[in-house]
Parts: sequence; structure tokens; C-alpha cells
Amino acid sequence: MSSNIGGSVTLADVARHAGVSLATASRVLNGAGGRTVGATFRERVLRSAELLGYSPNAQAQAVARGASSLVGLVVHDISDPYFAAIAAGVTEAAEERDTTVVLASTRQQHERELDYLATLRQHRARAVVLVGSRWEDRAYHQLVTRELDAYRRTGGRVAAVSQDRLGVDTVQPLNNAGARDLARALVDLGHRSFAVLGGPEGLLTARDRVRGFREGLRDRSVSGDVPVVTGAFTRDGGYDATLQLLAGGQRPGCLFAVNDVMAVGAMAALRESGLSVPDDVAVAGFDDIETLRDVTPSLTTVALPLRDMGRQAAEMALTPGRDTPKLIRVRGEVILRDSTKVAG
Repeated sequence: MSSNIGGSVTLADVARHAGVSLATASRVLNGAGGRTVGATFRERVLRSAELLGYSPNAQAQAVARGASSLVGLVVHDISDPYFAAIAAGVTEAAEERDTTVVLASTRQQHERELDYLATLRQHRARAVVLVGSRWEDRAYHQLVTRELDAYRRTGGRVAAVSQDRLGVDTVQPLNNAGARDLARALVDLGHRSFAVLGGPEGLLTARDRVRGFREGLRDRSVSGDVPVVTGAFTRDGGYDATLQLLAGGQRPGCLFAVNDVMAVGAMAALRESGLSVPDDVAVAGFDDIETLRDVTPSLTTVALPLRDMGRQAAEMALTPGRDTPKLIRVRGEVILRDSTKVAG
């Protein structure tokens, strides 16, 4: 009996070596069909596959089973520690369920997100977890919803860490409420003049945090217009926005950046401009990124349980049998640290 040892071993080679039909070999190795293969034939097929060094084709297995063992994780920017922390939780939950996470970073580009979703559907990924804010773009929202609907019609499941706008299982950070709580706490500390580094225009997370912060100031009767400077949701975005604010003659007593990495950029810009944090300008962020907790001075922020949020999303995506989308709302906790201390 001939074999392809040393070459590319096919499923047909295994079937011939084991003396069984191709369909039987496929049922054993790819999980195809609903019939059970007897122990004797199953053992013969597995033994032949081992002797010949056969590696199952992942795409064939996916077709046979209706889904692969892949979980697609689509984030905006993996270099951002916010997404890295959530990805760690997703990965932990997926590994516990013997699935493999495939990571895709859209870099905030709509076309890339749509392309990734289409690719995951074509490869019959078992589940998709979408992480990141949605945008104020109705046409794009419709395209994403259409792609997700097509994927779910094939049996795939979807969960999101985002706003509750996609009609899927969602872990939703309460951005408005967290920023509102933060503003109240800062006023209670004694701060009276504020400015905001507001992130990119059209990004819902940035919009909600700016709105919530303004609401919190109104709750504490802080009147007057609060300047908002938009910029990238990155360290450099915070740095550039702060320099722009200072160049315009604005020097608030307290600067709120809508995420922690922007806040770190703001602190760097203030230092380079000869200003001290918090003595000249206090700085606060949002998210409580673990890797940024050693920043000096320590950063006041709104803490979100990012790893747990990722885990919760993955668990929902990998739990079958529920048709009604589930919503988990997560409210952040204000953490006051040295960057907003008021001289006593």
C-alpha cells in the first residue's frame, strides 16, 4: 500500500491507508455529518492519520462542522492599552472554551472593519467580539449592521464592548455617567475652571464623556462655557490638543481628557510648556489603564474593569441558545489621585 509520507498527505490518503471510505475518514477527522463512527473504524483512521502525519484542513473542518474554532476580535487600535486590556479578558475566556482568538485592528478605518467582518464570516468564525466606540455615521452603521446580520444568518454569534446600537449582546460602559461623576468630584475638591480634551469628532464615546462632564459641572452650579479641543484618541492627540489650548491663551485650573492616554499626552505638553501638574493645571483622565498607574503624578481617572468587560463579552459570544440580545451596563468608579490635588 502506497502513501505520501514525506509529501502533502491528504484525507484521501488517510482513508486508503485505513481501508475506509472518504466519508468515514472525514467524519472522524473533520467532524462531518451526524453519523457516529464505530470505535474500530475510528481507531483505524486516527492511527493512519498519525502514521502518515496528516494535518486536518481547518477550512474543511469549519465547513463540516458549520463553524471553525476561531473567535474574531476586532478592535480600533491594539497599541492603545485600553484595547489591550479588554483583549486579555477576551483571550482568557476563549482559551477556557478551547477556541483561538484572531485579532484584527481597524486603526479607526471603517473600510477595514467591514473587510475584517466579511473575512471572518467567510472563514466561518464561531464568534466575533467587536470592541470600540461606534461613530455618528448612519450610513456606515447600516453597513456594519448588514454585515453582522449576514454573519449571524450563518450561525455566527456576536458580542460588543461598545454602545448598545448593533442589536447584539453588548457590554456597555456608562461613559456619560462616569464623566458626570468625575466632574462633580473635581468641583467638590475645589476646582472651578475647566477645559476638555474631547477626542475625535463623531466618536460616540468621546461625545458621551464630554456631555457627561458638562452635565456634572452644571450639577455643581459651575457656570460659563467650558472649552473643548478635539484631537486623536491617543497620547499624541492629547499632547497636540493641549498645546493648541495653551496657544489660544486658555489655561484652565483643571483639564479633563476623555481617556487616559490623552491625559498622559496633556501632562507632557504642560511640563514642556513650563507648567506643573497639579499646581498650575490639574489633569484627569478616563479608563484607569493599568499600565499608566505609575505615571507621576498619579492620574485621577474613572476606573473601568476592562479585563472583566472583555471576558463578559467573550462569554456571551460563546454561549449559544439565546436569541434575545443581552445588555450588561458597566458604571465606572472615580479614582482621585495626585494629578488633581488642590493645595491646602
